[in-house]
Amino acid sequence: MKLKERKNCPMTDIFKNYLSLTGILSAEEINFSANFFKPICLKKVDFFIREGDTCRYVGFIVRGAVKAYAIDKEGKENITCFKFENEFATSFPEFVAQEKSRRSIRAIEDNIIYGISYQDYLQLLGQVISWNGIIKSVMEREYSQKELYLLNYNNKTAVDKYRHILINEPMLVRRIATQDLASYLGVTQRSLTRAKGQLHRHKEL
Repeated sequence: MKLKERKNCPMTDIFKNYLSLTGILSAEEINFSANFFKPICLKKVDFFIREGDTCRYVGFIVRGAVKAYAIDKEGKENITCFKFENEFATSFPEFVAQEKSRRSIRAIEDNIIYGISYQDYLQLLGQVISWNGIIKSVMEREYSQKELYLLNYNNKTAVDKYRHILINEPMLVRRIATQDLASYLGVTQRSLTRAKGQLHRHKEL
């Protein structure tokens, strides 16, 4: 399935605001950079990147959410992360190397994403050197998220994992399907449902 750029997607200043808040680019550089990103509309369940395909885009999520996952030998999804508004979505190592992606990135809500192709990405980096700072900050955030995941969810019970989600990442409970959340937490859907019931019953007492 090929991504289609749709000119009728509502335009927004969210992307420019994000770039401005980084403090890395000047106003002129922000306006220039925005021309390289094209609005892409994805319906729920559409692929942004499909596992096994060449990673063709880096995308900034203006509206919506996606999940990143790989398929294991048993054909099950192993979800590694979710991305929401004001976050970049791609497989950076494979994008930079123009290699086949080792995971899929798929819409879990209707999305508007500002995407940049590899050729435009190279052109942008060549003309706005400060973009290296943006990429560095995105990669550092990715690394930090992975470290926090290991710290908060490894070797914990389903109840402890769900309790952490409720306290620290309640948006996941509001916007993520139970099946997907269970995959992300590394527990069965039944275990997660049981943990939900246990915590909610305790809260009512």
